[in-house]
Amino acid sequence: MEILKVSTKSNPNSVAGALANLLKENDRVEVDTIGAGAINQAIKAVAIARGFVAPIGLELFCVPAFMDIVIDGQPRTAIKLIVEKKQP
Repeated sequence: MEILKVSTKSNPNSVAGALANLLKENDRVEVDTIGAGAINQAIKAVAIARGFVAPIGLELFCVPAFMDIVIDGQPRTAIKLIVEKKQP
């Protein structure tokens, strides 16, 4: 599965374009985020990507999940979005 890492500084339009392109070739993409700002940018990107793929007949949905990671030796909790495509 392809993985996109999104931060607070990520541009939602750029992430949406990358997400849409990956979903044209893959059934699902994982979007990893740490922090409220990053999840905000990721959710905006998923909403924008829906508009990018709708004209070619794809519908997107996402499943959020927690994941435990370690940064600089410290355990942290991140949120990942599993974004999948569904053809009507």
